[in-house]
Amino acid sequence: MTLEYSTPVETARSYYNSDDADHFYASIWGGEDIHIGLYEKGDSIFEASHRTVEKMASMLTLNEGTKVLDVGAGYGGPARYLAKTYGCNVDCLNVSEVQNRRTRQLNQEQGLTHKIRIIEENFEAISLDDQQYDVVWSQDAILHSGNRRQVLSEIYRLLKPGGELIFTDPMQSDDCPSGVLQPVLDRILLDSMGSIGFYTQTANELGFETIQIIEMTEQLVEHYSRVLQEIDARIDEILKLCSQEYIDRMKVGLNHWIESGKKGYLAWGILHFRKK
Repeated sequence: MTLEYSTPVETARSYYNSDDADHFYASIWGGEDIHIGLYEKGDSIFEASHRTVEKMASMLTLNEGTKVLDVGAGYGGPARYLAKTYGCNVDCLNVSEVQNRRTRQLNQEQGLTHKIRIIEENFEAISLDDQQYDVVWSQDAILHSGNRRQVLSEIYRLLKPGGELIFTDPMQSDDCPSGVLQPVLDRILLDSMGSIGFYTQTANELGFETIQIIEMTEQLVEHYSRVLQEIDARIDEILKLCSQEYIDRMKVGLNHWIESGKKGYLAWGILHFRKK
């Protein structure tokens, strides 16, 4: 069966399926937690990215009976952490076939195939039954939808009553001036971004209650700065894995993220909601 995707989702799928992107994220981030990190002095990107997973998990009550859906699961690092540390059963929903192959390999290598299921689907239209999950988890993925309200609506449908949604996402600030993020949007081929205000209002309209919002935009700036530094420090190695064109475009894009973050046009943090 051939699946159909909205233009933004298909754009993300094609990007993450590319050899350049797969090699870049597997090498720079270490192929586990390919998300924005929480940095402490001396941290590597891998360590900081994993700390975000640990922080989010600490905000939840998790055990062997907890059923989790990771929306936009990347290489499945959070799922493996939740399975190993808390015994959770985790479904990884992800649109990239290339990332999913790596996830399967890592799950097998770490002996976790019995705890983690991979679902290769579009998060705007998920073919799963209602009220299956205790927790829906997502890291830096929902921005890739052109219909973020629909993604939250699908998440709400899949959560059990009292179930929790916890996620991070690169966002625009609530008071971001019109037009200033165009270089960032052009880089990621999107027309818009969400914001803390948008997500909070939309979640509340759908029937969620807000548990906690932790805004940490400085970590977004630090993260993209560190990625840029890592590219420069390891350029000879990286160019054996990725094309010069890809790296050149990546560096331009990173500078746009850093500049916009420093000017207060972007936002990032952990958003935590409960289904009423």
